Amino acid sequence: MVSAADGGSLLDIRVIPRAPRSAVDGVRDGALLVRLAAPPLDGEANDALISLMAVVLDVPKRDLAIVSGERSRRKRLKITGLTPAAVQARLGAAG
Repeated sequence: MVSAADGGSLLDIRVIPRAPRSAVDGVRDGALLVRLAAPPLDGEANDALISLMAVVLDVPKRDLAIVSGERSRRKRLKITGLTPAAVQARLGAAG
């Protein structure tokens, strides 16, 4: 789910758009399950994902980037400046 990347970590995410509320909802199929209230139109769900994960991981939005899956439910998020262990710890504290 979390792996090392140059200068940070990569996090595998499975997104469910148009949920009643935005929240991290555990792990499914080896990826973090994230429910988003935003629809998957014009990048709204991607923007909502970045905003939510910035709060959950306690990092600035500028340190997050979707590196694959922009138009898919399966996404890969790069977190600059955090090790995989730090990402896991912050996800554990949020859950």
